[in-house]
Amino acid sequence: MRQSIDNLRAKIHALRAKTIANGCTEAEALAAAEKVADLLDRNEISIYDVDVFNSQCGKLVIETGRKTKTPISACIGEIALYCNCKVWAEKREDGVRYIIFGLNDSIEAANYVHDIVLKYLGKMWGDYKDSNKLVGNLRSQKSSYQFGMAVSIAHKLNKLKSIRDENNRGTGGSDLVLARHAIVEAEFAKLQINLRRGKVLGKKVFLGVFGAGQVAGQSLTLHEGVQDKEYVP
Repeated sequence: MRQSIDNLRAKIHALRAKTIANGCTEAEALAAAEKVADLLDRNEISIYDVDVFNSQCGKLVIETGRKTKTPISACIGEIALYCNCKVWAEKREDGVRYIIFGLNDSIEAANYVHDIVLKYLGKMWGDYKDSNKLVGNLRSQKSSYQFGMAVSIAHKLNKLKSIRDENNRGTGGSDLVLARHAIVEAEFAKLQINLRRGKVLGKKVFLGVFGAGQVAGQSLTLHEGVQDKEYVP
């Protein structure tokens, strides 16, 4: 069965390569397109299925440069899950780093969401610090505020993922999601990595500042496309 799928995929990609831009005449390109459509219809699959099975998995390494957990650790798991990826932490001499694993387009999306969240943590803390007369250890208060934000963002990402999954079930898109998930699981199994959940908070926090961060985290809005690199407060 696998061999037939591979052969079918190879035929379709070869036909799709027959375009005018690649030197074919218009008639040849149209004939190739018709053959692709015929192959898809007879085998009851979509062009998206073909592209998915041709996708490659990869890794995204995120260096924190810190020996201890940073606020992003409170939502890095949810960022990966939201983008249909897996993630784990590695402790090294130069600091903690996160490895995100998944299909290449999913990794791109996870990188986008991570960068947006990181920028938002910095912006909102700056606004909060400028608007309040803070006394005491500013570094600890910053950590408390940003951890509060990250926890709130994690809950929000989980909610958005649930809504998206439900919408996929209603439109038949769940088949493609399951296919992508199966590829990631199969490739991840080859790495022989045993994932386990770590503690979200490993330090004391200023409860008032932490709570203010949770409220701020709820205002983060993510754009749908990974091409748009802006965030919306």
